[in-house]
Amino acid sequence: MLSYAPMSELIIGGARSGKSLLAETRAGESGLRVIYVATARVHDSEMECRIAHHKARRPAGWGLFEAPIDLPDALRRNAAANVCLLVDCLTLWLSNLFFEGQAARQAETDRRIDCPFLAEKMRTLIEMLPLLPGRVILVSNEVGCGIVPASPISRLFADEQGRLNQRVAAVCEKVTFVAAGLPLELKS
Repeated sequence: MLSYAPMSELIIGGARSGKSLLAETRAGESGLRVIYVATARVHDSEMECRIAHHKARRPAGWGLFEAPIDLPDALRRNAAANVCLLVDCLTLWLSNLFFEGQAARQAETDRRIDCPFLAEKMRTLIEMLPLLPGRVILVSNEVGCGIVPASPISRLFADEQGRLNQRVAAVCEKVTFVAAGLPLELKS
C-alpha cells in the first residue's frame, strides 16, 4: 500500500465523472485508517438510492461520520496522524448550509448574497484544513462549466460553489479534476 504524508486533496468534477470513485481509491491506497465523512441528507427516494450505492461500494472496515452541517467540527474531531478523512461531498454540504442558514430565502426575497451563517462555516473550513493532521480528501462538484442559471437562488448557489472550490483548492496541496473517469492533476 502507498502511504501519504499529511496533506489535503480536492477532487473536483462534474456529476457522474468518477470523482468519488477516485477519492475512495486514493483513500484506500493511503495505508491509513479511513473515515468517510458523509454530508448527504436523505430527502427523497432518489437520494436514498444514491447514498445506498455509495455505502455498498465502501469497504466494511471504513468508519463513517455524518456531517451535513458542521463539517469543520467533524474534521476537527476525527483528524489524526493515522487517519484519512474522505469528505463526500462539499457540494451537498454547501447545499445544506444554504438552506439551513437561509441564504436561499435571502437570494429570492432580498436579492442579498451575504449570509453570515454560510460565510462563517466556509471560513472555518478554509482556515482549519491546512492545520489538520493526517490526510484529508475532499470531493466537490464543478458547477461552473454550464450555462448561467436562470433563477437568483441557482445563480447564488453556483457562485458560492465556485468560490468555495477556489478557496479549498488554494489551501489543498493537491487538486485533481476528473472527467469521464480520467483524472487530470491541476495542482500537486
